[in-house]
Amino acid sequence: MPKLLLSDLRKPANLLSLARIPLGVAFPFATDTRATLAILLAGGLTDVLDGWIARRRGETTALGAIIDPIADKIFAGSIVATLVLRELLPAWGIAALLARELLEAPLVLWVLTHPPARRTRREEARANIPGKLATVVQFGAVLSAIALPSMLTPALGASAAAGIVAGLSYWHREIRWARARAA
Repeated sequence: MPKLLLSDLRKPANLLSLARIPLGVAFPFATDTRATLAILLAGGLTDVLDGWIARRRGETTALGAIIDPIADKIFAGSIVATLVLRELLPAWGIAALLARELLEAPLVLWVLTHPPARRTRREEARANIPGKLATVVQFGAVLSAIALPSMLTPALGASAAAGIVAGLSYWHREIRWARARAA
C-alpha cells in the first residue's frame, strides 16, 4: 500500500487539484456570465493540468490519487447545485450530467467490499479515453447551460451517453483486473 505523505501536498499537481475546492466554493457566488465561465475554465484547466504535470514530473502520489477525485466531486457538485438553483438545469439534467458518477458509485463500493477487486487495485488507476471524453462533454453541457441554453437538451443527452460509456468502461476494467488477479 502506498504511503500518504503530507509533504506531497506541496507538489504542484496536488496544489492544482486542491485549487478546484475554492473554485467550487466560489462558483455559486459568481454573479455574471463572464465570472461563471472564468471559474469553470479555471476548474477545467486545473483538472487537465494536475494529472499531466504529475505524470510529466514523475510526481504521481497516493495523496494526489485521493485529492483529485474529491476535488472533482466538490467542484462538480457545486456547479450542478448552482445550475439547478438558478433554474439553468432541469431536474433530469442532474442524472444526465452525473451519469458516469452514478455508475462509479456502486463500483467504488464493489472494489472496497470485494476481496479480488481490492487486490487488483493499481497504485494509479488513471482515467481512460471514455472517461476523459465524458469530462469534456460534461463541461460542454455545463457551458451550454450557462451560455447557450438552446443547445442544452442535446448537450445533456451527449453527456449522459458519454457518462454511461465511461462508467461501463471503468466497470469492465475493474472486473477484468479482478479476474486476471483471481486466475
